[in-house]
Amino acid sequence: MEFFKGINKIKYEGPKSDNPLAFKFYNPDEVIGGKTMKEHLRFSMSYWHTMCGEGSDMFGRGTLDKSFGGNDKIEIYKNKALAAFEFMEKLNLDYFCFHDRDIAPEYDSLRETNRALDEIVEFIKELMKQYNKKLLWGTANLFSHPRYAHGAATSPYADVFAFAGAQVKKALDITKELEGQGYVFWGGREGYETLLNTNLELEMDNLARFLNLAVDYAKKIGFEGDFYIEPKPKEPTKHQYDFDVATVLSFLRKYGLDKQFKMNIEANHATLAGHTFQHELRIARVNGVFGSIDANQGDLLLGWDTDQFPTNVYDTALCMYEVLKAGGFTKGGLNFDAKTKRGSNTFEDMFIGYIAGMDAFALGLRIAYKIIEDGRIDKFIQERYSSYKEGIGKDILDGKVTLEDLEQYALSIGEVKNIGSGRQEYLENILNSIIFG
Repeated sequence: MEFFKGINKIKYEGPKSDNPLAFKFYNPDEVIGGKTMKEHLRFSMSYWHTMCGEGSDMFGRGTLDKSFGGNDKIEIYKNKALAAFEFMEKLNLDYFCFHDRDIAPEYDSLRETNRALDEIVEFIKELMKQYNKKLLWGTANLFSHPRYAHGAATSPYADVFAFAGAQVKKALDITKELEGQGYVFWGGREGYETLLNTNLELEMDNLARFLNLAVDYAKKIGFEGDFYIEPKPKEPTKHQYDFDVATVLSFLRKYGLDKQFKMNIEANHATLAGHTFQHELRIARVNGVFGSIDANQGDLLLGWDTDQFPTNVYDTALCMYEVLKAGGFTKGGLNFDAKTKRGSNTFEDMFIGYIAGMDAFALGLRIAYKIIEDGRIDKFIQERYSSYKEGIGKDILDGKVTLEDLEQYALSIGEVKNIGSGRQEYLENILNSIIFG
């Protein structure tokens, strides 16, 4: 059974190609810095947007049928799986990511839902062998069902906490069974709408308890993948406890979890937090918690998570600069947590969206490597902080000074007159010359 008829395997045809179903810049076998593009980028398909998202939004119903010809629930989800692996094969994607409720239907009882999951997981396992595909990471959907209206781990109701724990246990089981390389916690509804009805301290303590339980269980079953937290500041709740990388780091350190988790950073979430994508990546990198990326982009004129396919090459270049500086991906990758616009309502549009995103990151990788090879930006930063390599600066870094010492030094030099130039415009022009030169 072929679901995407008329669409052949997508090939690299180069920048002069006018074929919309061809890569212009992503050449998987091209070697950059000793690794192929495919190895650098580790592209992944998001099961939820790609196989489940039908183009609905808060103002309208879906515009694309994703039942894939199925008649009953199990058949629909098996057809989704068949379509998913056909899609990955045609796009030359090695990895996929999913929530538990993306791959199998939810029934009225947890026992029945878990039986359906077991059946579909066995089906997917065979497809993974057949197509030689891998699971980048799994997760549990702890936000869609009405039971999670007030949160999951942070719900005021202990029964909800317990149900969420059972759901995460099963999600960890199937992630391990499918040899997933990571497991993601996204706050979903772990936040609040108003402090008038919220015991914030208890909710945050409970969230930490929940994460500790997950870590303990993962060790018990021998799960060796990475654990990720995915920061997001708002939507669906007004304030979420995983606001941004810095907030998550503070939370993890408070509860002694900072050695157990890395970050899964999404571009659109950085926008909603009032940061650049590069900022969030840099904070994660310099704190040793860079892990994986949800690749998309938001609309700066809209205040919600639009999850568009990434086409801004400045963003992809500066993203890949941070990835290269971090030493590259280990168990993480670039997961396209992205969807076509509601009006782009054909299967062909799905392929075109992925092609656009993969090409944009291929360009970003090339540019990032050129930035590092060029060296001018890195050299400028080193020279800007050169005063810390000797004299009072070195003493400050070596911890050899007191406030009294600094006072004596300041008195001896008089007024500080040379504050230097940040030369932002000069550096931005270098970036342009590297991109377009």
